[in-house]
Amino acid sequence: MILVTDVAASLALGTHTRKHVRWDELRPLIPFSILGVLAGTTLLVNLPEAPLLATLGVFVLLFGVRSVLNLHGTQTVSRRWALPAAYRCAIGALFGTGGPPYVIYLNHRLHDKGELRATFSGLFLIEGGLRIVVFLVAGLLLHTELQLTILAALPLVALGSSSATVCTSVSRRCRCNALSDHALVSGTSLLWRAWS
Repeated sequence: MILVTDVAASLALGTHTRKHVRWDELRPLIPFSILGVLAGTTLLVNLPEAPLLATLGVFVLLFGVRSVLNLHGTQTVSRRWALPAAYRCAIGALFGTGGPPYVIYLNHRLHDKGELRATFSGLFLIEGGLRIVVFLVAGLLLHTELQLTILAALPLVALGSSSATVCTSVSRRCRCNALSDHALVSGTSLLWRAWS
């Protein structure tokens, strides 16, 4: 459900922001993203959920703590970090997450908020579209209950997408604080799900 709604939101945002997408930042991510989607889907079908949720939860929680304590720099990181960031597609294929490693990587590559938002949308559209194709082939999106849930969620996606323009008036520091808070809540939630 998260996968399809993410792609729908990226489509809605992408129509308004496509001219700001930094394709030079996306190109290094895409080949490794393809490998990550294939690996993640294979793991999704074959591995137990709880240990994987716990691992993701710890990673997201550590990112949140790192951000809250301001342990990250503002300098631009090397493109060599594209490889581990792109392998987050394995995580995305496993859990349908928005992708904390991509957020970390692109936050340290792009400092213009319009370019950052447009590039995230473009990336999630490409990578999410690929995941939808792979999930359809694997039979993971063919359940009626899931399809009805997606249809019910689409109005909320439209509402969220239409209010996303608020992001352009928010400072980088506020966005980082919101991201940190979101990571702390998400990481804790993932750990709770894994342990329960």
